[in-house]
Amino acid sequence: MITLHSGPVTMRGGVPQAGSGGDPGRGSMTRAVLEAHTVSDGRDRIYRLAFDRLISHDITYVGIIQTARASGLERFPVPYVLTNCHNSLCAVGGTINEDDHVYGLSAARRYGGIYVPSHQAVIHQYAREMACRTGEMILGSDSHTRYGPLGVMGIGEGGPELVKQLLSDTYDLAAPEIALIYLKNAPKRGVGPHDVALALCAAVYGSGFLTNKALEFAGPGVAGLPMDFRFGIDVMTTETGCLTSLWETDRTVADYYRRIGRPEDYRRIAPEEGAEYHCLVTIDLAEAEPMIALPFHPSHAFPIAEANLHAGDLLRAVEKDAAARFGAKAAPRLGDKVRDGRIRTDQGIIAGCAGGMYDTIREASLILDGASVGAGAFSLSVYPASTQVALNAMENGVQRRLMEAGAVFRSCFCGPCFGAGDVPAHNGLSVRHTTRNFPHREGSRPGDGQAAAVALMDGRSIAATAKAGGLLTAATEVEYAVPAEKAPGFTAMLYEKRVYQGFGRPRPEEEVVFGPNIADWPPIAPLGEHLLLLLAGVIRDPVTTTDELIPSGEASSYRSNPLALARFTLSRRDPAYIPRALEAQRLEECRKEGALSREDAAVFRELERSGAEAQAARIGSALFALKPGDGSAREQAASCQRVLGGCANICYEYATKRYRANLINWGILPFTLDRNAVFEADAGDWVYVPRVAEKIAAGDEDFPAKLVRRGGAARDILLYTGQLGREEREIILAGCLINYYAARLNAKTGKTR
Repeated sequence: MITLHSGPVTMRGGVPQAGSGGDPGRGSMTRAVLEAHTVSDGRDRIYRLAFDRLISHDITYVGIIQTARASGLERFPVPYVLTNCHNSLCAVGGTINEDDHVYGLSAARRYGGIYVPSHQAVIHQYAREMACRTGEMILGSDSHTRYGPLGVMGIGEGGPELVKQLLSDTYDLAAPEIALIYLKNAPKRGVGPHDVALALCAAVYGSGFLTNKALEFAGPGVAGLPMDFRFGIDVMTTETGCLTSLWETDRTVADYYRRIGRPEDYRRIAPEEGAEYHCLVTIDLAEAEPMIALPFHPSHAFPIAEANLHAGDLLRAVEKDAAARFGAKAAPRLGDKVRDGRIRTDQGIIAGCAGGMYDTIREASLILDGASVGAGAFSLSVYPASTQVALNAMENGVQRRLMEAGAVFRSCFCGPCFGAGDVPAHNGLSVRHTTRNFPHREGSRPGDGQAAAVALMDGRSIAATAKAGGLLTAATEVEYAVPAEKAPGFTAMLYEKRVYQGFGRPRPEEEVVFGPNIADWPPIAPLGEHLLLLLAGVIRDPVTTTDELIPSGEASSYRSNPLALARFTLSRRDPAYIPRALEAQRLEECRKEGALSREDAAVFRELERSGAEAQAARIGSALFALKPGDGSAREQAASCQRVLGGCANICYEYATKRYRANLINWGILPFTLDRNAVFEADAGDWVYVPRVAEKIAAGDEDFPAKLVRRGGAARDILLYTGQLGREEREIILAGCLINYYAARLNAKTGKTR
């Protein structure tokens, strides 16, 4: 189904051919869009980008606006959409979720923003329906910011990158490699976009084939795909590790813009004749099969037929993986999930930006027409992606068919994707058409002995599974028809009546409304001359996700309160991390006061025996992980470390560009090790980095350091930062982005805000 070609290719006559003229990227849609948005001449191959629009949801926008306010924000310079689709059903913490929503509306009024109330739309569906124009760029504080099928380049980043745009600074991007995703033929009935997307993730994620690349979808297979099918594949490109995506546009896209009442926002874009690419992925849609991605990653995907055939072996492998991650106390027991040669599931969910679109929900209803999910343990919930989708489902009988089959039709909500809605029972196996099945995203709390598992599937096969009472079933195994239907309507007044449209009309006389959980960022010190780092956590998993660094679910309610949220840092992966980080903070306070005890100063004595001048070193904490930062764009994976006194991360490789950028924006040094270096260290050991501020200021990339193990002698190690831009170095020296902007503001006005 999928073939990879790692060498350069050129599009000639609409067909990719091996080889290039020596300028990969020339003639691509990606380069054209980037060049139209850079404010530099591009001669240094760095794009300094100004985005057309910004978008955030209710577990990110408070922190972004708070940071921008502390940095001198006066108004939103571009349309900034604030949606409410993540904390809208999460009741943890009393009033604090709705307090965030009140804050968001008041900030939209004061600074001139666009506010989408709860239950109106999930973030990316609102953008598809209301915020896209072909050729534009959108920056979102959600990793699944992808609007490629509409000819819009969406990039998901941590909140500080949106802060820069709010303060009229640029997003600086080295020219990315560009991959051609060439589609041919058409999928068979029963195969949906999630099946194609999961197969793509399985083919490329492990090798990093598409990591940090820009993807361009083209080829004869595009024309046969409806818009929802394109959206469903596109939003999942995030799980390949890529940077962004674009699709060639055609009559289907033009019809979509016309249907939503904005035909003027469409234009045709496609690769030029002779367009050159760095690599090629060919997908034969006709060969696509219904897929299931077993825990704990979308790339852990198999054809459903194969999963049933080898169910025992595959589920035992998941159990073994879970035991290694969580310990025997919380590892789910899945061996009893095999019945009559099929995997027995306990729950089905169709939701969010990937699953909650009309075409998927309609086809699921046709599969379940006249059937029943049964009165047993299995349950099925459906979350439409917008009120428009819900209205279409109501008008066209889709909702009725689902409810008559026993499904629960819910409101527009992202919760099932990150553990804040429809949490399965202990040892439960949930199949979901959502974006991720990372550890803990289903609501598990291993520290309390609770664990469940999530597998990803297309909504069509989830419906087929529901029809079979929860026994894993591919939609291609079920007989059903998909009759032709007129394109569903679009009712703009659904948003006109509820969405606050304030762009271009700020009201500076109005106050931002604060609830008791909304707090300012605590003071953060600038980079010290030397650093002494306590290793507060050492993780040797192949990859560490942002969900493990700062969990979702109940923790999401506290993302407007930096100190309250920080107490969740690594809580499900390494509960001892926080006590160690707090110990480093205590030692730094003692050092500043000259009150270090003889026992506390032991590491200094050991370093001085090796010739180091360590007494003046600032004490902080550090995290070591092999490959941290996969998954969400959430800045809190970095900011929580910083709030607890974190000064550095050490790894062999960062899983995503956005996580490394988050570290830099929060003043955390993004150290790496040579791939062949052996880092023999445990939590509680120390790393001393001399002259770090001097070397950062000079643009150095290598940092001689010393590792001091408990009770052992100091030994030399070598750390690297990789290339840091001038502004990145200044942010690290200042201590964080807030300090950097405060200093700029002080220099400009003579006072800070």
